[in-house]
Amino acid sequence: MIDFQLLKSEEGLNRVLTSLKRRGDESSSTDLKTIAEKRSATIREVEALANERNVQSKKLGELKAQGKQAEFDELREKMKEVADRLKVLKEQESEVEEKFRYLLDRLPNLLDDKVPDGKDETQNVVLRTVGEVPKFPFAVKPHFEIAEAHDLVDFERGVKISGARFYVYNEQIAKLERRLTNFMLSTHERAGYKERTIPLLVKDECMYGTGQFPKFADEYYRMEKDALSLIPTAEVPLTNIYADEIINEEQLPIYLTALTPCFRREAGSAGKDTRGLVRVHQFYKVELVKFVKPEDSEKEWLALTADAERILQKLGLTYRVVSLCSGDMGFTSSITYDLEVWMPGLNRWLEISSCSNFKDFQARRAKIRMKNATTGKNEYLHTINGSGVAAGRLIAALLEYHQTAEGGIDWPAIEAKLNA
Repeated sequence: MIDFQLLKSEEGLNRVLTSLKRRGDESSSTDLKTIAEKRSATIREVEALANERNVQSKKLGELKAQGKQAEFDELREKMKEVADRLKVLKEQESEVEEKFRYLLDRLPNLLDDKVPDGKDETQNVVLRTVGEVPKFPFAVKPHFEIAEAHDLVDFERGVKISGARFYVYNEQIAKLERRLTNFMLSTHERAGYKERTIPLLVKDECMYGTGQFPKFADEYYRMEKDALSLIPTAEVPLTNIYADEIINEEQLPIYLTALTPCFRREAGSAGKDTRGLVRVHQFYKVELVKFVKPEDSEKEWLALTADAERILQKLGLTYRVVSLCSGDMGFTSSITYDLEVWMPGLNRWLEISSCSNFKDFQARRAKIRMKNATTGKNEYLHTINGSGVAAGRLIAALLEYHQTAEGGIDWPAIEAKLNA
């Protein structure tokens, strides 16, 4: 949630409107400007009439004491009109405030000034590429063809059990995923992250706290009877560990990590990556979350991005760091760097991690504060998170990188990377 105080000044409101326009959200910009102006006008009129009522009430007392009955009666009638108008305005004020709060819950985070302008993903900015795009002396295959040819992933039975975009890992890939996730967790533990085992079902207020609800409620799996949702990412329960809490400044920074399955409807992605392990409804992912002091926010975000990169470096995968442009930014993020791995079989770059600085946006929604050691005041801290990384896409990349001319897989090479 953006700072409510920003909307109380013309300068602050213009800053919010500018950010919305940079995102390409003209509708929210127009709605916010309209409701903010109506709210301000209503409040001003209420305050003016309330002030007039107070002043005239005092005058009524004076007229009555002076025995000026005619003037008293005339002013009293006038004040009845003021009271009636105030009653109407109070009702209007309540309605306007409700609409204002409704809109506020659906306003995205303010964009960082460093976010490049652009309308969509085609205008994201590549900051650097790490490694060389691999060249093969034979025609390379996409991971799903390799997996099917060697009976590594059973896509058909996954569909039989649960429907489209579900799968069954057979023995060798099931073991590889277990090795990979332990490899990732151990790497992040050495970087200072504390592992947590967390619930996979969360309350609505948790989804609200990290920004999935209310605007994107239809994109997630929810059990109405229990008012619980399956997590789309471990970011949700990890961040909400400290919801409604005040953390002493001396405890910061806090680094957390968790391995969980993630569940996503993938609404609106019909026809995209329908084959393979790229866009599925359930997958494992190692998540990284930080709680930091505001002044350390950028430094800690860049460090988290480097922690996610380390996994790709250790596994010898070619990747690039991409700064998302204003039109491709997520709802909750102020600034995001995506890590995209080169997929030789798919012949394209594929996002495998998204590292975001939310600043105080999530902290305000989830009411996570820190007690300033100097002032003793409670302030909103900053939250940061990123994938460290998505296991399914990592497996897909390893299969494509380590395929052989004979159509097999160089398993010893993969094993050597994990043991390095």
